[in-house]
Amino acid sequence: MSTKPGKLLPTSSKSFFPGAGNADPQANMKAWKLLEDAIKTIHLKNASSLSFEELYRNAYNLVLHKNGEFLYNNLSKLIDGHLKDVAKRVEAAKEEAFLGELNTSWNDHKTSMIMVRDILMYMDRTYVEQSKIPTVYEMGLILFRNDVVHSKSIKDRLLKTLLSLIQQERTGEMIDRGLVKNITQMLIDLGVNSKIVYEEDFESHFLTTTATHYQMGSQAFISSCSCPDYMKKVEVCLKEEMERVSHYLDSSSEARVKEVTEKQLISNHMKTLIHMENSGLISMLQEDKIEDLKRMYNLFGRVSDGLNLMKEVISNHIRDIGKQIVMDEEKTKEQGTYFQNLLDLKDKYDRLHVEAFYNDKQFQNSLYRAFEYFINLNPKSPEYISLFIDEKLKKGLKGVSEEEVDILLDKILMLFRFIQEKDVFEKYYKQHLAKRLLLGRSVSDDAERNMIAKLKTECGYQFTSKLEGMFTDMRLSVDTMTGFKSYIQNLQKPLAFDLSVNVLTTGFWPTQNASNCNLQREILHCCEAFKAYYLSNHNGRLLIWQTNMGTAELKASFPSKTHELQVSTYQMVILLLFNDAIKFTFKEIAEQTGIPPPDLKRNLLALTSAKNKILEKESQNKTIEESDVFIFNSKFKSKLFRVKIMSVVQKETPVEATETRQKVDEDRKHQIEASIVRIMKARKTMDHSNLISEVIKQLQSRFVPNPIIVKKRIESLIEREYLERSKQDRKIYNYMA
Repeated sequence: MSTKPGKLLPTSSKSFFPGAGNADPQANMKAWKLLEDAIKTIHLKNASSLSFEELYRNAYNLVLHKNGEFLYNNLSKLIDGHLKDVAKRVEAAKEEAFLGELNTSWNDHKTSMIMVRDILMYMDRTYVEQSKIPTVYEMGLILFRNDVVHSKSIKDRLLKTLLSLIQQERTGEMIDRGLVKNITQMLIDLGVNSKIVYEEDFESHFLTTTATHYQMGSQAFISSCSCPDYMKKVEVCLKEEMERVSHYLDSSSEARVKEVTEKQLISNHMKTLIHMENSGLISMLQEDKIEDLKRMYNLFGRVSDGLNLMKEVISNHIRDIGKQIVMDEEKTKEQGTYFQNLLDLKDKYDRLHVEAFYNDKQFQNSLYRAFEYFINLNPKSPEYISLFIDEKLKKGLKGVSEEEVDILLDKILMLFRFIQEKDVFEKYYKQHLAKRLLLGRSVSDDAERNMIAKLKTECGYQFTSKLEGMFTDMRLSVDTMTGFKSYIQNLQKPLAFDLSVNVLTTGFWPTQNASNCNLQREILHCCEAFKAYYLSNHNGRLLIWQTNMGTAELKASFPSKTHELQVSTYQMVILLLFNDAIKFTFKEIAEQTGIPPPDLKRNLLALTSAKNKILEKESQNKTIEESDVFIFNSKFKSKLFRVKIMSVVQKETPVEATETRQKVDEDRKHQIEASIVRIMKARKTMDHSNLISEVIKQLQSRFVPNPIIVKKRIESLIEREYLERSKQDRKIYNYMA
């Protein structure tokens, strides 16, 4: 008979199933004796001398003659006795050889049980299956567990040895990972189709010691390390624990080990790490420590509420910074600096969001809400964003490529989205755009149209229709002036001056108070000529001159040199007075020009400035007083031929600010009423609270209506019989067609 170590094989393929066996008790004992000796021989690792066919036939006969219980019980007693001896041998092993001896005994037992199982295969298929009892191999596992692994002298020693080895590895020592893997696998196998032995005998204790180890370790780390250094150590510890799972623990332990280690290393110290002085989250944000922020995001993302805590701290930090910017009186005086600081802040956290926080949508929403909060703290934010755009489109984009312009406008638009009072922004933007177009100060028509296109995409056609109308007026004005130039060539008396006029549609442009001045006769003649030409082509229209928005170019002769002065229409009217006299009082200028005193003071201040002192005043006051006397400065000198006299910028007065706000509020009333009527026309009937909510939802893209104001507009519509209250319930409104 040929054999291989550890496996019994039949000598031939011929049948060895005899028909009827011997039911004689002596024969049964003889058969069992044969099997018993064979099993003992297997335990002695001398299976090569055994005949598989003979042993199988004897076991078969015993089971066939209803002696399965006899065979099963005797086998159990035999293996039980053998394993008790094995247990004594393992118990006697010295500390360094203990696990090795246990592992060897386990491997020997598995090999023996495989051979015994093959011999008793027929019993497994019949008697064992019918009796619903453990198979031969499973019985062997159970007995090994009870007799060896769970023996009093081995169970605690085994656990202690395993935990000691793992602790040694944690402190940097080398251990036999393969041996530990074999022992943990043994515990899994001994559970017989479950992992209860592994979990109760080892895993639960392992998790407890792991928690204790990292509880103490984390306390030591956090008391001596900065936040970034602590996180690096945590990364190493987590990686090492996962390596342990993959090398010698069962895969089912991974989630539990992660939970324990992450709780001790991360969850228990999140707030301490975030608020750690000079190295915590705020410090990392301030110093743009991308890698450290990314590490914190990854670690905190492992545990419950970790990212929420980070998000909350970051949001509050941004709110504090933003609040300082928008509420700083010094910075708000310099609108360009104010808004540039906001852009820089947005750029910084957009970059952090992408590079450190992996484009996390929750972080993005948190950033959005933070910016929306502090930008709307300052009621002047809509004005300041318009002023910032005005500054950029006047001179800030000179020499900048189209791509860079587009990027900047997109950034500005991002901040514009945060503003709740978009209708207030529209008022100011219209005023600033009007000045840029009329005074020719825009650096690029393409940039202007690009900005309007972006606003149109963001807010809809209604938001930009008037802005587009302003561009249409400017284009039509060019055509009008071409026709006017042809017209004046046919006049009998040519005009004394070149006149250029922009004809503006009243509904498109900001409403201006028509504070006209007294133009000189020659200029009036030019204006009348244009009026005659225009009305001949556009019958029934009304022209109102806005001299406060005009500019002029004057040739001024000085003893040293002749200069071309670029001035406002008001400044032109003032300077032309000095053709007739070299000296005028403030009151005389005011009477002859008809310029309102506030505007007159601003323009005289520009003409008497140190930079371009075309006029001199006798007093040394820095401001213009009504008692001042002005003299033409014949000694004026400049290296430039063309001298531009900059008007003194008039800041919005409290009265004008109030007027702007009143105009906005008046417009809002109409918009709220229009929204109410639209909603009620579609719904016919609606209760009060739902109507308020729907109106706010419809209008929030332009402004956030105050529910009290909405209620007042509802009352107004009821009075005008657009709506009525339900007779059954006064909180319900009905639409009246």
